Amino acid sequence: MAYEEVPGQKVPIRMWADPRGVEDAAMGQLRNVASLPWIKGLAVMPDVHYGKGATVGSVIAMQGAVCPAAVGVDIGCGMSAVKTSLTASDLPGDLSRLRSRIERAIPVGRGLHDEPVDPHGAHGLATAGWDDLWSRFGRLAESVRHREGRARRQIGTLGSGNHYIEVNIGHDDAVWLTLHSGSRNIGKELADHHIGVAQGLPHNQGLVDRDLAVFISDTPQMAAYRSDLYWAQEYARYNRSIMMGLLKEVVRREFKKAGVTFVQEISCHHNYVAEERYDGMDLLVTRKGAIRAGGGDLGIIPGSMGTGSYIVRGLGNAAAFNSASHGAGRRMSRNAAKRRFSTRDLEEQTRGVECRKDSGVVDEIPGAYKPIEQVMERQTDLVEVVTRLRQVVCVKG
Repeated sequence: MAYEEVPGQKVPIRMWADPRGVEDAAMGQLRNVASLPWIKGLAVMPDVHYGKGATVGSVIAMQGAVCPAAVGVDIGCGMSAVKTSLTASDLPGDLSRLRSRIERAIPVGRGLHDEPVDPHGAHGLATAGWDDLWSRFGRLAESVRHREGRARRQIGTLGSGNHYIEVNIGHDDAVWLTLHSGSRNIGKELADHHIGVAQGLPHNQGLVDRDLAVFISDTPQMAAYRSDLYWAQEYARYNRSIMMGLLKEVVRREFKKAGVTFVQEISCHHNYVAEERYDGMDLLVTRKGAIRAGGGDLGIIPGSMGTGSYIVRGLGNAAAFNSASHGAGRRMSRNAAKRRFSTRDLEEQTRGVECRKDSGVVDEIPGAYKPIEQVMERQTDLVEVVTRLRQVVCVKG
């Protein structure tokens, strides 16, 4: 699938989405981003939709600048996946007990651990850098320093919204574990703090959208943001790693006789900033609702709670800044989904999946998302499919 170019004021807007199918508000945001003085490139993923300042599904490359709202408030949000030695035939017909045990082991929604998880006691969990992560907490923005106790108890928890834990079956009948979460409340507080700081800076006055306020290089504000940003991205990575460790332990105990083993974990952010080089320029690349898909990179592109996911391998398309979509992408707001769909619709659209089917998750119904197959068809030049997964258990907050 070749991209289409839409004219932009400073750079062309490279679209792997059909421009005719993108809502006007989102197209307006893309044109706003393409007008920023620091912009060097803009790639739009097929799951693009309206967001805060910048659309979800944007890859924004700037020189000497970064926009905190274009990272998103859930800094470091992303996916983890691991293939197990189990096969579909190992799973019981009734998966409700497995879902309950996962929910007991990993707090969901606003839940916290009673005590901070000690990763040194979790089987097979890498702990390199753990102590350094917490030694740097006192250097974070002053507004969040009193939150360390909560941040420690919240790491290894799921959250709510579109975050989830799943048990999946691959096309070869292998059982996979996947999960989606980010930097929890501490990442949001850091994001909100820095967005506010950026909006007050003189060089951002008069921007077409105040939510596109940026930090620029060689300033104390940029240094402070990047320090907090990279800390939150690391926190998010550990959050997923700890959850995956807890999830593996549940599976080991539930299938003790099978002697379950696991292959190397796949993990990828989809709300983050990276320093990368393109066309001889050192750029700050922001992926908001997009994963890195460099040549050979393994990634995860999920659908909704009833439509499966894909494990993919990046093709290294520099026109897209080595990126791909982060999922199916919403096609309607949460409020619109609640107005349109009922719990009966949710039951029908998640038939065969052990999951919540109550009014609290109607806004996550598959019908509120774009068809994942159509999203995948529009990025065949960005990734190749390694395996398609279908979920049989889905845990939501």
